[in-house]
Amino acid sequence: MAKMQANQMRAGMVIEFEGARYTVLKQNIMIPGKGAAVIQVEMRNIKTGAKKDQRWRTADTVERLTTEDKEFTFSYAEGDHLVLMDPETFEQTTVSKDILGDRLPFLNENMTVNVRLIEGEPVSMDLPDTVVLEIVEADPVVKGQTASSSYKPAVLSNGVKTMVPPFITAGERIVVRTEDASYLERAKG
Repeated sequence: MAKMQANQMRAGMVIEFEGARYTVLKQNIMIPGKGAAVIQVEMRNIKTGAKKDQRWRTADTVERLTTEDKEFTFSYAEGDHLVLMDPETFEQTTVSKDILGDRLPFLNENMTVNVRLIEGEPVSMDLPDTVVLEIVEADPVVKGQTASSSYKPAVLSNGVKTMVPPFITAGERIVVRTEDASYLERAKG
């Protein structure tokens, strides 16, 4: 285990807190009007699956657990579990769908994922930073609206809602950030 400052926590990291192991799901630095900044962290207990919100001051230290990273290929979903295959040994591993949290809709068959293991047990999973998805529904362009104006709502082929520039229409393929479902660019090719 290694100590680190609370403001260095990122989604996917595994920490020990109050004698239990947690996977960090989201981290947000909040700067109040007065006083020092605090880190608001949403985390999930690895054993029980229970979510917990915790606040730390930026100078506080937390115990980061040493993890082993291993690449797997996502095969299929079965009930509340995901079946992953080790590309080297072809052995299958089953993990709970909860391991991905809000990012679950971005998981596609045959996608290469990075799984963090502690003592051989999967504790968190990272998806590629971006995926290419098709827009299935987008509001029409409002006449006179310029490209520099606000984004419009759209629905992706995986059912996730996002905001896109006014020139994007239904049927187009775009590159989306898996962390927050934000639009990056039109897909090339």
